[in-house]
Amino acid sequence: MSQETEIRDVRLAKLARMRELGADPFAQERFARTHTAKQMLDGFKEGETVQFPGRVVSYRLMGKAGFAHLSDGDAKIQGYFRKDELTETEWELYNLLDIGDIVGITGELFITKTGEKSIMVKSLVVLSKSLQSLPIGKEKDGQTFYGLSDVDQRYRHRHLDLITNPDSRRSLLNRAKIVRAVRNFMDSQGYLEVETPLLQVEAGGAAARPFETFYNAYELKMKLRISLELYLKRIICGDVDRVYELGRVFRNEGLSNRHNPEFTLLEFYEAYSNLEDIMQRVEDLFRAVAVEVYGSPVVVCANGGRGLMEGEEAPEGELVLDFSKPWRRIDMLSEIERLSGVTKADLATLETAKKALGDREVINPLTGKRIDASAERNLGGLIEKLLEVFVEPTLIEPTFVVGYPIETSPLAKKVPGDPSMTRRFEGYVLGREICNAFSEINDPIDQRERFEQQLGERAKGDDEAHPLDEDFLYALECGMPPTGGCGIGIDRLAMLLTGSQHVREVLMFPTMRPE
Repeated sequence: MSQETEIRDVRLAKLARMRELGADPFAQERFARTHTAKQMLDGFKEGETVQFPGRVVSYRLMGKAGFAHLSDGDAKIQGYFRKDELTETEWELYNLLDIGDIVGITGELFITKTGEKSIMVKSLVVLSKSLQSLPIGKEKDGQTFYGLSDVDQRYRHRHLDLITNPDSRRSLLNRAKIVRAVRNFMDSQGYLEVETPLLQVEAGGAAARPFETFYNAYELKMKLRISLELYLKRIICGDVDRVYELGRVFRNEGLSNRHNPEFTLLEFYEAYSNLEDIMQRVEDLFRAVAVEVYGSPVVVCANGGRGLMEGEEAPEGELVLDFSKPWRRIDMLSEIERLSGVTKADLATLETAKKALGDREVINPLTGKRIDASAERNLGGLIEKLLEVFVEPTLIEPTFVVGYPIETSPLAKKVPGDPSMTRRFEGYVLGREICNAFSEINDPIDQRERFEQQLGERAKGDDEAHPLDEDFLYALECGMPPTGGCGIGIDRLAMLLTGSQHVREVLMFPTMRPE
């Protein structure tokens, strides 16, 4: 018999005894709470009567008295249990408790001889019996505590992570606050929130492989969306000037510490605006989110994130980001030339670029990142690889990289006078791409040519090339005003503002390979 089975059997026996006493934990329907743990600790009034439900997170029995810390998730407070203060049944119930049980207590606030704010328990009811032990029990000062350090188990059993790891809990809850703050900002700026289809015949708006499914009612192969863009721009074509969606998208590609194939995306579009207008929107959005979530535009990116208050010095050795300042703006080709030595003239064509690079593997000596020039099929792909290898690692403070090649930007307007480049920017913070924005194509003839060029790339073997979407082209032919648009990965935004190094730290339930 395993240790886990033995523990469960012991707890089942305790549950049976509780039921014999007429105190079935699972028969309880409610408990009236008067205070949270934090309210009691912050506004402590000795002698005040309180009712408090919480999970037992430490337990110590000492003859005719005992202690237990109860947590409501945000904070914990100590309960002091004395045999002569409780009924005979309640005292036996206290003796039957285990770490993980959920109880409700009524009592009076007092301070122990050691100076700890506590509750003198006058009555006890068990609200739930935990049949599983919380992970990694260990002894400290005579009390049993808990914790969960196994990363795989933290992701698979997120409820245990929320119970046992305060920093992880803070990151996950702050992610929810970040989403709410994003929505509040977009609403305050007059954008209309909408919902667009998850199932699509043609999954467009990005370069990615889709997940595929089957629509039984129509006997039709469908795809899960990889972007929100094309449907939102249809709404712009319908004379709705400002529109946004916060939605899940699905890209059937590899996992990394920055990317999960199922993720949350914010996309917003604004008629009669351009790339520079959207830059301002992004700056305003990040600032507003930081202030709403952390109370300051200056964020300390560690341990779930917090705001740096006015007059407070930045903690030594901790990363601090200031969103009160305008973001840097750099030209992509100029920055590639500065950091790699590959000139704009070298990047005139794929052939001249490969010749300049020697058609070989090129390594950034500072980071060890490398690029195999011979493997690139088009100039745009090679340029973006140079950006990734030489430029991205230097983009620590909030920065807009402006000017992207046409081959990798099939939905962005061309730069006037330079048809090889587009009116597109990406935003970077801490070397990570955080947003992608365009002055959107509203010329249906140009858009069709771009889609046809993408079909050519697909014919050459690029299965992430953009499909040709006739319904979207029809909407453009009905007329779309000049429009600026932007996409921001919410998972990456949450990583940034909580100081998380892996995307799974900000996903409540990341997809895991079955055990």
